[in-house]
Amino acid sequence: MKHIFKIAAILVAISAIWIALLETSTVPRSYTWLLPIYLVVALGCYGLFMVGFGLMFFPTCPQEAVLLQQDIVEAKEFLAKKGVDVGSE
Repeated sequence: MKHIFKIAAILVAISAIWIALLETSTVPRSYTWLLPIYLVVALGCYGLFMVGFGLMFFPTCPQEAVLLQQDIVEAKEFLAKKGVDVGSE
């Protein structure tokens, strides 16, 4: 629930800044109307960057791989006891 309030607060703050820019003449009106589009494009670029960064530096976890293999062996033994053919071994 806290996350929703944080997102709502950020959206309200961005909207307030945008409306303030529309009301004042510090930025030309034609540029101010395009700010929401620029914001969406910037968030999209940020999201793509974060996905790419996460894929480039994907962590390897050898200890987790060992635990996963143990779980697979345990599952095969359990299914073999129940009479289910798992196909390998």
